[in-house]
Amino acid sequence: MDVSSSVFDRIIDRSEMSSDKWAKYPEQVIPMWVADMDFDAPECIKTALKERVEQGVFGYTHTPKALVLAIQNHLEARYAWSISGNHLVHLPGLVCALHLSVQIFSEKGDGIVVPGPVYYHLTRAPELAGRELHKIDMVLQDDRWLPDMQAFEAACAKQNSKMVLLCNPHNPGGTVFRREELLAIHSIAEKYDLLVVSDEIHCDLILDDLPHIPFASLNEDAAKRTITLMAPSKTFNIAGLGYAFAVIENAQLRQTFKQARAGLVASPNMLGLTAAMSAYEDGQQWHQCLLKYLCQNRDYLAQRLANTPLKMNHLEGTYLAWIDASDVPVEDPYEFFLNAGVGVSSGKDFGNASFVRLNFGCPMSLLQQALDRIEAALAKVV
Repeated sequence: MDVSSSVFDRIIDRSEMSSDKWAKYPEQVIPMWVADMDFDAPECIKTALKERVEQGVFGYTHTPKALVLAIQNHLEARYAWSISGNHLVHLPGLVCALHLSVQIFSEKGDGIVVPGPVYYHLTRAPELAGRELHKIDMVLQDDRWLPDMQAFEAACAKQNSKMVLLCNPHNPGGTVFRREELLAIHSIAEKYDLLVVSDEIHCDLILDDLPHIPFASLNEDAAKRTITLMAPSKTFNIAGLGYAFAVIENAQLRQTFKQARAGLVASPNMLGLTAAMSAYEDGQQWHQCLLKYLCQNRDYLAQRLANTPLKMNHLEGTYLAWIDASDVPVEDPYEFFLNAGVGVSSGKDFGNASFVRLNFGCPMSLLQQALDRIEAALAKVV
């Protein structure tokens, strides 16, 4: 499959696609908020979906063995992580698994430790379940967002703490955790006997020359105490097809999880299964070209922001820039961007209203247009 940058340069009109991303704001606003790229899906996925639809029968569908093998091969090839097919739990999405894990592996009043600012479902899940949220700050260290480990251990040491919710790579902020950093987190989780639920949905969106290290792959103890959540949706831009999976190596945890989801959390639909299998089997060339394009967008964004009061740490992974607007003399950075004609995510949703999160997973020309608007708006207030 020959892939060129022109695939990612193409502007796609999503106005008639019932797109959440493009329906949120008025037509004149460029939407750069939710983690949904504006790129055409890989040809291999579109072909696989067409072939499946042409079969014409859409009955109940189980997970094909070929998809299990494709996931195993993917995890082995990219992370040197060998798992049994029995360790996989196939799901219609990652968010439901996150909420379900909190509800079934903790009780009312239990403490859930969450480093943040972070993707809001990691804090919403404990709150909706009536758990006590022990939120600890991420701090900038050498231009990387990392947990305050002293505060992290203090939170884990609390008598009611039962679980850690980890975002690896971290969203927002783009931190790709090093092995020693994950080992430090693991040692504390082991010391206080805490379950770790690791949201690793951005694991295949590493922009620097760094490895993604699944938390569960660290050692035997980490494997026993971790529920790993992954999906091809962000990487291959197929979130609307609804497929994710959990890796649960601990048989008791896995059985409890399966029993709790029965009748409540649906199985993935056949098109989601089809797209996932095609992505992992045939989408690697497209994926490599995507990463190259996202790196160009990230570097261009950093270059443009360097000449403004806006600050952005170096993003090691994801296509979601975490931008500090505290030096801009405005009351609400989110509203400021919106009035400039750029619809970003409010930092308030993640835990810090002085920031905004900007999605640069879009054609370069659209990013340029958005930055022109931002710079013009900044010129009026600074």
